[in-house]
Amino acid sequence: MADVLALIDYGAGNLHSVANALRAAGAENVAITADPSVVRTAERIVLPGVGSFGACAAGLWGIPGMVEAMAERVHVGGAPFLGICVGMQLLATRGLEFGETPGLGWIAGEVRAIERTDPAIKIPHMGWNDVALGRHDPASGLIVPGEAYFLHSFHYVPDNGQDVAAMTDHGGGLVAAVARDNVVGVQFHPEKSQSYGLSLLSRFLEWKP
Repeated sequence: MADVLALIDYGAGNLHSVANALRAAGAENVAITADPSVVRTAERIVLPGVGSFGACAAGLWGIPGMVEAMAERVHVGGAPFLGICVGMQLLATRGLEFGETPGLGWIAGEVRAIERTDPAIKIPHMGWNDVALGRHDPASGLIVPGEAYFLHSFHYVPDNGQDVAAMTDHGGGLVAAVARDNVVGVQFHPEKSQSYGLSLLSRFLEWKP
């Protein structure tokens, strides 16, 4: 039986689109799951996320034992982890959407509203935009330059610039990806980013951080 990739179901993601994209990228056994015991034995973990930071955090913490299972498998077991959109933002220390909500704190930083520096800039940041590599390469070649599909009104501001894997520009620089050790998060949607997104997911499936 092929190794299991756990796609976490906590009521906050377009799960089937992500699952289909993972399968198209080469994943043989995608388990859409809300079961911490599945997460504890998974070879890889993907955390999607659509909606507000607070609602997503409530959904994730609302599954007994899930946050603990994720931490155990990722930080102790070394499983590669991918967070997508709000799934990436939840890696932060806190989110400042509709008040302050604690995040996982895996990559220190906060999630803030995108500031409108130019009246011509539309919020949310929606549509195709460039992904440019950061000054460092914490994702070990997982993220490459290209174009991806974004949809967000809040953005991740890491405390440490060395955790920034990629940037995009929307009236100023916005973090497009973060990474540390075996944890990576992308603000864009690989499942909506056509060949660029599928190639990223394919590299994630082979990633050995």
